[in-house]
Amino acid sequence: MATDRGELTSYEFRQMRARLLAESDVCIVCGHGASDTADHVIPVSKGGARLDPGNLAPIHGVAGCPVCLRKCNSEKGDKPLSAVTQLVTSVDWFAGP
Repeated sequence: MATDRGELTSYEFRQMRARLLAESDVCIVCGHGASDTADHVIPVSKGGARLDPGNLAPIHGVAGCPVCLRKCNSEKGDKPLSAVTQLVTSVDWFAGP
């Protein structure tokens, strides 16, 4: 696990997170809206870029998903997205509006 997480409070990271969530709030793990944070798709501990907007995606943070109640970011941890069980529902939440 990466020990230096100071970039998460940097102005640059907060701006990228705000832009990302303004574009879409659909969680990469469960597919429900109302994501409140951004997560590195390729974990920094596995070689992912810390401040690359292409390596960030919306995810539900500490409060969890208001629909399925999953703690998506905690569940993903430092695993690649392919190692996380994504939610399968009758609605394709990833399709967008």
